[in-house]
Amino acid sequence: MVGKLRLYHFISSTLTEGPGLRAGLWVQGCPRHCPGCAAPETWDFDGGFDKDVAVLAKEILAVPKLEGVTFAGGEPFCQAGALASLARLLRQGNPALSVICFTGWTMGELLASRDPDKKALLGETDLLIDGPYIESLAENDRPLVGSSNQEFHFLTPRLRDWKKGWGASKHRLEIRISPDGSIAANGMMPGDVLREIVNKIRNGAMENEIL
Repeated sequence: MVGKLRLYHFISSTLTEGPGLRAGLWVQGCPRHCPGCAAPETWDFDGGFDKDVAVLAKEILAVPKLEGVTFAGGEPFCQAGALASLARLLRQGNPALSVICFTGWTMGELLASRDPDKKALLGETDLLIDGPYIESLAENDRPLVGSSNQEFHFLTPRLRDWKKGWGASKHRLEIRISPDGSIAANGMMPGDVLREIVNKIRNGAMENEIL
């Protein structure tokens, strides 16, 4: 199945979404609406933009020294079939690429699903990070996750060695300022803190720090 993805954001290379240089995809649409979510803009299934899966695969494969791709959102398993197709195309072009996928569902819920698309995406995933964000369980001790209920499931051996370096892996934040003045940020940080930083940059309050 090769079709289209509904995306909120796409970055062809980033260092904040897992080990090594990765492409980052944030799908548009999420049914969970977790209180305290850092990206409520991704909830609306009618928002975002369409991207052809085959075109996206070519763009990602053209990035040199890429370690892998990370699927976030939004809820990736709401577009599981298209993401599974993308992962297969990427592996055809570069078998060494790793796939990290976030989900608000638990591993048990996904395994119990009868949806073949969800099974297909699980089959293409090396590391699944599962569970909804729970504001009362917020934590910063582990990379990538936002609350202590969220778990890492290494579905293949591909990324297991990364776990050994968790002690040195801290949350990272990338902020991109485009020539037209638009600002985009990605990485793990509480949503209110992230919005405050972006607003300060827009207002020029952090000019000295940026320079």
